[in-house]
Amino acid sequence: MSGGLRIIAGEWRGRKLAAPQGDTTRPTADRTRETLFSMLVSRLGTFEGLKVADLFAGSGALGLEALSRGAAHCLFVDQDAAAVRAIRTNIANLRAQGRSDVRAGSVLSLGPAKEPLDLVLLDPPYDTGAGAVAVDKLARLGWIGETTWVSLETAKGEPVAIKGFEVETERDVGKARLHLLRRIAS
Repeated sequence: MSGGLRIIAGEWRGRKLAAPQGDTTRPTADRTRETLFSMLVSRLGTFEGLKVADLFAGSGALGLEALSRGAAHCLFVDQDAAAVRAIRTNIANLRAQGRSDVRAGSVLSLGPAKEPLDLVLLDPPYDTGAGAVAVDKLARLGWIGETTWVSLETAKGEPVAIKGFEVETERDVGKARLHLLRRIAS
């Protein structure tokens, strides 16, 4: 267990989370998560009943934070085996199995959605452009609708330009830049 990785607020506030072994994932720092969720709360008001996805999920900290704050369900996707083990461990420790779906594989391997999500959280590897590619594909597959909020974490200097999306706001926290995106109404 990582001593510094904890749920910030809600039902599981203060609970420790397991971080994936190895250096292939970079868990979102508590301070960055706190800033992100503050940005989201000011726009969403509440997480109650929301359908959420935590993509490039790592430890699952972003999705679990949303569940802790009242989200109804979260889809967790990561292709790293150690990350998937950590996510499953964290879900089991929090007894969140009934509100969680874990998929081992690439975000880009998701098929068409049954309905759009309320919130999509992406924390891809920095400086790869993977987040922009994923957002574009997920929008085409129906995961991201007209009212979906999209959070994309990138390196501070990494540009974000995704056709059909506008950056509603962005904030720098340490080495990270948090972008909140919305689809441009067609």
